[in-house]
This record gives sequence, C-alpha cells and structure tokens, in this order.
Amino acid sequence: MKSISEKDCLTISNLILIAISLFMFSSCAAVHQAQSDAHMGHHADFGSVPDPSADRGIAQDWAKQRLAKSPRHQEWVKIKYKPGGGKPEREVSAFIVFPEVKNKATAVIVIHEIFGMTDWVQSLTDELAEAGYVAIAPDLLSGMGPQGGGSAEIRAQDSNAVGKAIRDLPSDQITADLNAVADYVSNLAATNGKLAVTGFCWGGSQSFRYATNNPKLVAAFVFYGAAPMNEDQKTTDNTALGRLKAPVYGFYAGNDMRINGTLPTTIEAMKGLNKQFDAITYKGAGHGFMRAGDAPPPPNEADQKTRDEYSANKKAHDEAWAKWKTILTKI
Repeated sequence: MKSISEKDCLTISNLILIAISLFMFSSCAAVHQAQSDAHMGHHADFGSVPDPSADRGIAQDWAKQRLAKSPRHQEWVKIKYKPGGGKPEREVSAFIVFPEVKNKATAVIVIHEIFGMTDWVQSLTDELAEAGYVAIAPDLLSGMGPQGGGSAEIRAQDSNAVGKAIRDLPSDQITADLNAVADYVSNLAATNGKLAVTGFCWGGSQSFRYATNNPKLVAAFVFYGAAPMNEDQKTTDNTALGRLKAPVYGFYAGNDMRINGTLPTTIEAMKGLNKQFDAITYKGAGHGFMRAGDAPPPPNEADQKTRDEYSANKKAHDEAWAKWKTILTKI
C-alpha cells in the first residue's frame, strides 16, 4: 500500500480549507441576501402596491399564534347572494368569531386592509369578539383568484397580485358583498339587530363609503381612511355624505399626510351637512398603527428610530382600542 507523503497531506489540507471557506462564504452571502430582502420589503412605499413579504403587511406569525390560542368559537362561512342586473350568484367567504356572552350581541363588520385577508385581520376580529361583539370579516377578494379562491390564492401568484386585485374591485360589488354580509350576520340568533362597520387603511375608506350606503348601521369606525371623494380627490362627495345616518368615528395617524390632507375638507363637509364625525389624530403614529402597534416590539439590536416609531404606534394602538371599546359600549 502506497503511503501518503507530507506534500500530499498539505495539498489535501489546503483543499479542505478552501471547501470550508467557500461553504462559509456561500452561507454568509445567503444570510446577507435574506436580510437585504427583508430590509427592502420593510421599507416599501405604502402608496405603491404592497409586497406580500413586507413585515408590516403579511409576515404575521405572531397574529396567527395569538389567534390559535383564542378560546372563542371561530369559523369560516360562505355567504351566497344574487347580485342585481342579471349577474350570476356570488359567494363571499367570511371569517366570523362569536363572543362568550350570555346575551345577544351587537355585530361588527371588519373590512380588511389593502393587503387583503391576513392573519392580523382575523386576530383583530377575534379581539372584537373578546370585547363582547359578534365580529365578521369578509374576504372581499373571494372568487377573484385564478382557481376561484380569495386573498391567499391571489397572494400566491406574485408580490403585487393582491394590491392589483383590490384596486380593480368594482365599487358596486364591494357594496353588494358587504350588504350580503350585513344581512347574514344581522339574522343570526346570536346578534341583537345592531350592526356597526369598521375598516383599516383601504378598508378604512371602504367603511366610510359603506356607511353612506347602508342606513341601518349604528356606527362606522374608520381607521386611517378617507371619506368618499370626488374624482379630483380633493373635494368630498357630498351627495354620498348626505346619505349618512350613522355617526362616523375616525382614528388617524399624526404622520400620515396622504390621508390627513383630506381631513379639513371632510370635517367642513360633515359639519355643513349636519353629520356626526368625531375624529382623533395620534401624534407620532404612522399609517397602519393598529397593526404596527399590535405587533411584538422590535429586537434589541433595532435602531432608536425604529424603537421610537414602534412606541408611538403602540401608544396610538392602545389608546385607540380603549376609545373604540368605550364608544361600542354606548351604541
């Protein structure tokens, strides 16, 4: 048997070291790329179509875990209705949670963000039930997927699919979907006939709009959403606002001029029409503070700016929840 020389040993050793170095370099590069991708997703422009991988929009394992621990009855229901104009029957998938109470409860429709149906939307729906309300969150993208699915199926297509699909939803269809959900939940044996609506981001604007189309609502809770606007996007649709029967309660972020720029006109229009509009703005909070302030705190290595933003969103979240629940108890 031929023995290995000292020179051969050195060659083998060098090859092993090179292989180890290449493996470590590849691993570090992969980690760096993952961190870079997460950073880019986190700082995506909110005004653009959202990236489903963005932490603030989709990565919500914390919400999923909290939802799984809930003791309340949760279920998905299919709500079928026949639209007008000879259109075919439509089916809306909705997530509903029931409170653990002995009396019939007020119902609240929850309208999701521009991110579509997410774990956080379901978690918030469960929190409303925890506060004593029958809460139902429809997936307004139901049936819009390539295989007839909703938000989850559309999200699986590509990073921009959900935002594009929501952008293209017909206003009449949104109203018809919400009317079907309203009829469904109002006729449940567990509800007392009172119905409110709430929404966040895109859903905030839709909750304001829906309040102008359903005179049976007892209240609308608008989170960082605009009032119905004319095509110029600068003046309010006073014809729509004139139809309001329910009081509107607005919750806004101090650092959100995209929405806040519409508030003076909205306040003036609502006052002129003798409609109730109670709005509060939380200093230092950013758009989406109900979700951002609901998330776990940033890691210890986070910079001070990130910590300050979280603190402001957390404060706004907690104060808004307290105010919201106080109002709900009075309707």
